[in-house]
Amino acid sequence: MNRQVCLVSRPKGMPSVDNFKVTTREIPKVGKGEVLIKTLFLSVDPYMQGRIGGRASSHPPFALDQPANGDGVGRVVESSHPDFNPGDYVSGFLDWADYSLLPGSALLRFDPKEVSPAQELSVLGAAPLTGYFGLLDIGQPKEGETVVISGAAGAVGMTVGQIAKIKGCRVVGIAGSDLKADYLREVLGFDEAINYKSLHWMAMLEQACSKGVDIYFDNVGGAITDEVMKKINRHARVVLCGQISSYNLEQPDVGPRHFRQLIVKSALAKGFLVRLDYQSRFPEGRQQMHEWLHQGKIKPCETIIFGLENIPKAFLGLFTGENLGKQLVQVE
Repeated sequence: MNRQVCLVSRPKGMPSVDNFKVTTREIPKVGKGEVLIKTLFLSVDPYMQGRIGGRASSHPPFALDQPANGDGVGRVVESSHPDFNPGDYVSGFLDWADYSLLPGSALLRFDPKEVSPAQELSVLGAAPLTGYFGLLDIGQPKEGETVVISGAAGAVGMTVGQIAKIKGCRVVGIAGSDLKADYLREVLGFDEAINYKSLHWMAMLEQACSKGVDIYFDNVGGAITDEVMKKINRHARVVLCGQISSYNLEQPDVGPRHFRQLIVKSALAKGFLVRLDYQSRFPEGRQQMHEWLHQGKIKPCETIIFGLENIPKAFLGLFTGENLGKQLVQVE
């Protein structure tokens, strides 16, 4: 039998575990060109809040009473596709379930001797590629520039900071605890890391950005972005990746408006959706990230929760800051 985690109701504001239910159905039969996959790891990501709430972005909303889905890795159990054999390790858009049935054309095979199943998601998956393309294509970092990252202790933020260091930038991360700030500095080599929950975080940011901000990679929005935007330099680039501070608000967020600051600093602000804007370039990003991983220039970091039934808990933890790095659920 196949356990599945289904969305059974849409929340108003912040979701809860009551919006989900574990159901059991038969394992699906393999048709022509299809592959049956036993799930090993599943990824949860902040963008899924829109899908839970019924708002489409790069993916349609989750259907009620059907298994939710997202990036995952697994092992092939049965295949009628010529490119895949039982025992192969694959990544793709898997159901929140013990087993997923997908066309072979939607899967990517990888070698677990080269990269672990967890690293396939934490270093080579959609979240790190979001950081890769957002920083390099929109931010266009130059040696000696100051890069500030909100949500810096998440999967995207960690990737951005490490790539910025590779490019010779000065990196300032903003995170939600002293523990996370210490990790960014001591393990990942950020030049400065600030706990925005500390009493004097604005003064700390002012000191850390004494020469202004050349690139701001925004994963959070809200009051943090309001403060960073005061410090952008002429010709700064603002990469709009996420607005997690407002994802669970029932009414639109209202705060300082930054357009005048963009004008007077001749600055650029650009948003993007990695799957819509960069899907065709994923092989390029994966190859470079793979090289940096094996050169020791990119350090993987995962927070792993065990058990398929705990996927809703893992997802909700993203909004209370419980994860460090990529939040994964280990199913097997």
